[in-house]
Amino acid sequence: MTRTSFRTKLAATAATAVMALGTGVLAASPAYAGDGSWHGCPREAVCIYPRDAGWNNDHPSDVYWDGVYRLYGQEGMHFVVNNQTYNWVDRLCYDSYGQNCDSYVQPAGTTWWVDLSPMNSIKLSPR
Repeated sequence: MTRTSFRTKLAATAATAVMALGTGVLAASPAYAGDGSWHGCPREAVCIYPRDAGWNNDHPSDVYWDGVYRLYGQEGMHFVVNNQTYNWVDRLCYDSYGQNCDSYVQPAGTTWWVDLSPMNSIKLSPR
């Protein structure tokens, strides 16, 4: 092995390590805060973000903790974040009382992009 190829391999290895470290740092989402919030949704909560506003600068329009909540004026596509833990889920329901719910259950730690137009309530409960 010549000195030049050793230097080239060493430089390539160093560059790869730097890129891997840099990629790891860049891949970590700034949306996750040390307090457990996700895009402004507090830990142990479910949040809805305004229609067609994406993450709305990490300011959800609605924050729910547990129980059944009526949805008012939630038409069109929204982000819904379930930032709860311990197997808590949320269900989107067609009536206003958390009874006639969609068959899909949003597990803890997930984000949905969903049409809330036909939904009239959201139900949060342990699985």
